[in-house]
Formats: sequence, structure tokens, C-alpha cells
Amino acid sequence: MGSQLAQWFVELPRSTKALIMMGVDVFFALLALWVAFYLRLGVLYAPKGNEWYLFVLAPIIAVPIFLKLGLYRAIIRYMEVRSLWTIIQATTLYALVFSFVFLQIDIKTIPHTLFPLNWLIFMVLIAGSRFIARWYLGEIHFRGGEGVAVVEGGKKNVVIYGAGSAGVQLASALVYGREFRPVAFIDDDVLLHKQKVNGLRIYPLSSLSYLMKRHGVSDILLAIPSAQRARKSEIIRLLEPYAVHVMSMPGLSDIAQGKVTFDTLQEVDIADLLGRDPVAPDQSLLHANITGKVVMITGAGGSIGSELCRQIIQLQPASVVLFELCEFALYEIEKELNYLLKKIKNAADIEIVSVLGSVVNADRIEKVCRTFKVQTIYHTAAYKHVPMVEKNPGEAIWNNVFGTLHTAQAAIQADVETFVLISTDKAVRPTNTMGATKRFAELILQALSLDAGIKHHTRFTMVRFGNVLGSSGSVVPLFREQIARGGPVTVTDERVIRYFMTIPEASQLVIQAGAMGQGGDVFVLDMGEPIRILDLAKRMIHLSGLEIKDEHHPNGEIEISFTGLRPGEKLYEELLIGDNVSETSHKRIMRAEEHVIPWTSLEKMLIKLRHGTKEDDFELIRSILMSAVSGFVPPCEIGDLIWKEENRDILTSTR
Repeated sequence: MGSQLAQWFVELPRSTKALIMMGVDVFFALLALWVAFYLRLGVLYAPKGNEWYLFVLAPIIAVPIFLKLGLYRAIIRYMEVRSLWTIIQATTLYALVFSFVFLQIDIKTIPHTLFPLNWLIFMVLIAGSRFIARWYLGEIHFRGGEGVAVVEGGKKNVVIYGAGSAGVQLASALVYGREFRPVAFIDDDVLLHKQKVNGLRIYPLSSLSYLMKRHGVSDILLAIPSAQRARKSEIIRLLEPYAVHVMSMPGLSDIAQGKVTFDTLQEVDIADLLGRDPVAPDQSLLHANITGKVVMITGAGGSIGSELCRQIIQLQPASVVLFELCEFALYEIEKELNYLLKKIKNAADIEIVSVLGSVVNADRIEKVCRTFKVQTIYHTAAYKHVPMVEKNPGEAIWNNVFGTLHTAQAAIQADVETFVLISTDKAVRPTNTMGATKRFAELILQALSLDAGIKHHTRFTMVRFGNVLGSSGSVVPLFREQIARGGPVTVTDERVIRYFMTIPEASQLVIQAGAMGQGGDVFVLDMGEPIRILDLAKRMIHLSGLEIKDEHHPNGEIEISFTGLRPGEKLYEELLIGDNVSETSHKRIMRAEEHVIPWTSLEKMLIKLRHGTKEDDFELIRSILMSAVSGFVPPCEIGDLIWKEENRDILTSTR
């Protein structure tokens, strides 16, 4: 019955709830005054004569004051202790106004000491009624009291890691939610151990096994949004041995920007596993090629391209040209940027221009550059999925090589100031077509920059880095999907290692590196320490609260299977072809001195490459790539046989 009444009240319209609260406050105003008379006079009191005026005036004065101070706008079941201050202010103002009116009426039979007593009783009634209602609606109904299951299966018991202000706020919010029930805190501060916050005890990490057993805890929530990534990584490593699903609060920057609320829970950010804190950017480098300029991003809807767009509009460009082949991707990034512009100060004048097109279409890209007077280009458009490119080498040549050539030539013809190519570590001694095409694209920009016979004012810069977490080609979203399906998680080889960086950090460094270029520069980003893909898979399984199924744990939930290296895949990637590397003004950006092919020689290769691609002569294509790209070793023997078999029909038809 009690829970049904609570449910009925919660589902009432807001205006109806306010009227009910006003009615209760009118009753309390009359009751407080009557009790004050009774206590002051010491007899059972009945008003007489002019004393009735006071009982009429009390609610007439109280309700408008309460209305003005917002007491009827508060959501009772979410009231906090600080709401008590508002109640004290409201009842005190009421008592002062009421006393003033009484003095004007000047009823001789009423002692003046009645009014402080009336104020005190009224304040206790108003505050007490609201906090009792908060307890009734919150504790009984929303915690599933009186045997009522709030959600199917009830709430999950969870432990919150971090008993600071963020953890306390999270615990308070979860009490009124329908999914999690906080049962305890864990904190590193020894002084807090055995203390209680909002009725929840604080334990050391060593007590987690006890809490899991006693409360059936299967989830732990990290409430340390201000902690550095290195510290988060350390905590996550400590939690790995426990069979708990680890989730976390978002970072303070996301909360401050209004992207999420503090009680929004998410899977552990893989960036926290790296333990790598970003370096503060050089603001002069960030603004150099963007602020007040027309900036174009090719491949604007991709993982790197879209993040570049988000960061670029924060830097106050004159306009942003989004050049994208995929209609839906273009629509999505345009919609997101227009939303972000509304939240950026002084960004109303930034124009977003959406252009559908392919970088292979030379006329289209040149017209776009001329029409919008583009000053800076970030060229991210490329095919990058290694196995897919290996099966479709001709399309990769058109997009990655000739797309870069056409965009660079358009930049020269339109007097674009700066051109930045987003390259990859797979361009270094590549064993696959994708890496070879990206290195060939670098060679084109180097040749255009350094050839004295080509007169232009465009600065060409290349930025080379490894895998980015969460991109369309990253293993991270694949592993998440496989874990959600119940496995198996597929790893090509237990020895495979890769460099990883977050998309925001990579994009920020790309912008800064692009501003450093003098012409023909190849910049390499410091990717930190490489990570074994097998270790990454294991950590993601553990952090999902699951156990790996293997010969030692036959009852585990998720199996890891090894599929073997794919055609063109390497065990490890490199960032430099040679050893000639120099430091720059930024500690995570290095300048590489790489081999350059003169434009006169490269141009002849491009003519042959174009012919080979048009004629589907893949043998010619590969021979040109091998002669141009230093260290390019296509998949040998078995890999060659697989490649020829996959393309047998095409090869046969072209001969």
C-alpha cells in the first residue's frame, strides 16, 4: 500500500504536486500558529476576536514567499541537505513579514514572544515534512522497499572506487536509479578506512573479495574523474585479478562541457589502460594553420577526419570545408559540428561547408579548393584496412596514391598555403599494399616540395603514426563486439605488438606537426611503448568481469582463438625507415629524414602506375611499388600464392 501511494504521487503532474505541497504548507502555517499559542499560554487555545486575522494572514504570507524562493519547484525525492538552507531562509522571511503585519494590526492580547516560537515550530514542520517525504519516496519506493522489485531482477549491488566528492555524488544518484545499488566504497586513503559516507562504509582494496562474496558484487564503478591516466591504469591493473566488470565515470572535461552528467557510466576507456597522459599542446602551433583561415578536411567523416573537425572548430577557423565520399558519414559529421558550434563561444560566424566527392576526381577537388579559397588542407581520405586493400589493390592505388596526387596538385593550383598528409607507420618497410600506397603518397609530396622545377607556394607536410584507439580499423571495437557476443576473441598471432594512441591526442599532434613543416617534412609521433595485442585482449576480457577459457580454466566464459597473420600483416610496426631522426620543439613530435625520389623519376613511375591500374595489371603495379617504396616486401611464397589465387580471374582476363 505504501509503495502504491508513493508511485501514485511520483506519477502526478508537476502542477498537481505543487498544489498538494501548497495545501500541506497552509495546514502547517495554521498548525504552527495554534501550537505556538498553546505552548505560550499553557491552555487549550481557541482564537477569538481580532486573533482570527492572524490565522487568515499566516498562509496568505507564507505561500507566496515559498513560491518565490522555489520551494515548490524542488523535486522532493532528490532533495539534499543544502535544501535546508532555502527552507530556513523562506521560513525566516515569513516570520519577519508576519511579525511586521502583526505590529501594524497591534492586537493587545497577544504576547510578542509568540512569534519566535511560531517561526521555530513552522520551520521544523516544513523541513521535517519535506525530508520525511524524501525518505519515504526515496528509501522505500526507489530502493524497492516493502518487497517491491523496482526493476526486473532487482538492482545490482556495486562497489564504488573513490570516496571523494565524485564518488559521493555518484552514490547519491545511484540510490534513485533503477539499475545499481551502492553497497560500499573502496579508497586508497588509509585515514578513510572504516569511516562511513551516507551510510556506506569505506574499505581498502584488499577487502574487495570479501565485499564480492558478502554482497554478490559483480560490478565496480571508478569514481576518479580527475585522476591522471597513469594512476587510472595502475588502479585498473590492480582490479584485473578480480572477476568484476569495471565501469567508470566520464572525465571532468566531458562533464564540464555538458556532454554527459556525473552519474553517466561507461566502459573503461581503453586509453586508461595505456597509462599515457597527453602533453599540453603548444597553443601557437594549434592556431597557426587554422584560426581565421579556410580549412578543408578530406575524409571528414572518418575516425581521424571527424576528430580533426571537432578540434578545428574549437580553434576559430573562418570556415570548415568537409570533403567526404560517404553521404551518411558527411551528414553525421555536419550535424555534430553544427550542434557543437552552438556551444562554442564566438563561433556563430564559422561556416560549415559540406561537399560530397572523391579525391580521385581531380576536377572536383580543384574546383572546391578554388571556390572556397581553401588555405589549409588536412588530407585523411584513404583506404586503410589492410586485408581489404590487399584484396582490392587497384582501388587502393586510385584512392591512396592518385587521390593524394590530385589533392596536392589542386592545392598547388589553388594556392593553398599548407597541405598535411595523414600517413601511417605501415608505410615503413611495408609488407602490404596499403602501407606501400601510403609511402608512395609520401613520396609524391616530398617530390613536389623539393623539385626546383615546380613553382608553387604550398607547404607539404606528412605526419606518420600508428594505430588509434577506437578507429574503424582498430581491434578495440572488434574485441568489445566479440566479448559482448560471448566470444571467441580472435587474435592473429600471440606475438603481434602494436603502437596505440587515442584519436584526440593523435589529431591534436597532427595539427601541431602540420604547423612545424617547412616543406617536404615527414614528422613521426611518439607513440609510447608498444602493446601486445594478446595482452590487450586479456585485459578487456578481465575488465568485462569475465574469465578467459583455456586449458587451465576450462569453465571460463570467453575463449581466445588465434587465426594466423593475414596477408600483408606484420608482427610489429616501425615508425622510421632509417635512423635519421631529429627532435622538434614538441617532445612527442620528431622529424624524420627519409629517402626522396626526384619528381622527374617519380612522374614516370606514376604514368606506368596509372596505366597498370587502368588495365588491372597487378604484376606491373607491384613491381612499380617495389621499385619506388624502400623495403616493400609483398607477402612471399604462400602470401603470393594466396594473392594470385584471390585475383586469378582478374589476372587471366587482362592477359
